[in-house]
Amino acid sequence: MTMSAEIELRCPIGTNLGSLRDLVRIHAIRSGLTSERADELVLAVNEAVTNVLDHGGKEGTVTVRSRGDGITVEVADAAGLLTGDHLAAAEVDPTRSHGFGLWVIQHLCDEVTLEQTHRGSLLTLHMRRRPLSDRPPARRDAVGRG
Repeated sequence: MTMSAEIELRCPIGTNLGSLRDLVRIHAIRSGLTSERADELVLAVNEAVTNVLDHGGKEGTVTVRSRGDGITVEVADAAGLLTGDHLAAAEVDPTRSHGFGLWVIQHLCDEVTLEQTHRGSLLTLHMRRRPLSDRPPARRDAVGRG
């Protein structure tokens, strides 16, 4: 599916995760993602928003944009508590009952970046319409913009 104009969805982070998941999925499908990739993106966004609610400042925004090769989701946390160290340390540890979210996000999305801005943390997730390969996704920490 080819989009003639970029479509943007912007939602405040709140406790109604069901509605947010539905909106992200609809946007992803309309942007040309397969149902499977849309579901993976929805899971990644859900994990990112849950982290804001459980470990961050409990407020922020989710912005979803269709791009030429896929879809980009920005999850902004006003508290700015998420750091590059958190992304780098994300792993599955069966001895802990939490902490899998960032690992899941990085393994579902094609690209994951984090910036510290004057407005807080900005976690950016990108999902291509079609995966380039079966290799693990790229992840990098961006230098914060003030």
